[in-house]
Amino acid sequence: MPADAPAPTPAPPPAGFTHLRPDGSVNMVDVGAKPATERVAVAGAAVLLRPETLRAIQANTVAKGNVFETARIAGLQAAKRTAELIPLCHPLRLTHVAIDFAVLGPGRIGIRATVRAHDRTGVEMEALTAAAVAGLTIYDMCKAVDREMTLTDLCLLEKSGGKSGAFRRAESAGGVAPAVAEPDPPSCPGARAT
Repeated sequence: MPADAPAPTPAPPPAGFTHLRPDGSVNMVDVGAKPATERVAVAGAAVLLRPETLRAIQANTVAKGNVFETARIAGLQAAKRTAELIPLCHPLRLTHVAIDFAVLGPGRIGIRATVRAHDRTGVEMEALTAAAVAGLTIYDMCKAVDREMTLTDLCLLEKSGGKSGAFRRAESAGGVAPAVAEPDPPSCPGARAT
């Protein structure tokens, strides 16, 4: 391209991508004019691990300590720090965070993160971050005995509040954490009990 030629005009961003400006650059959405409403999001994930690793967690014999309580604290911290980790997330005033675990089979742990806030934007990213970090913490706590663990099926299960209204994952055959959820909860693909 000759030096005096004008720069090509970037294509406009796809409709519905609120974090993109017309020139394609990123932008933190201005939520200042939106009303604060009650926001709730529930995310799920699963950790696949050896049955003997799960037994050690349940017996609280893992050398690093109580796996579920450490992962719960990590998930709580992660929800509160989401805006520091995900560049375009807004800092929110969370009113509640809960991290729950359920054994879904001999080699599967379900993780369920519930986050609430009375704010101007949703808490989906906080719930997803909490579930992911809780799962990563389970891996960290147990990696000395099981490096083949897999964190899988991270997904939004449901959300409510805000302009876009309610969302609930369509599948409902087992759930990510049925022992800690309502009867017949939605599930992420593959996160069913084995």
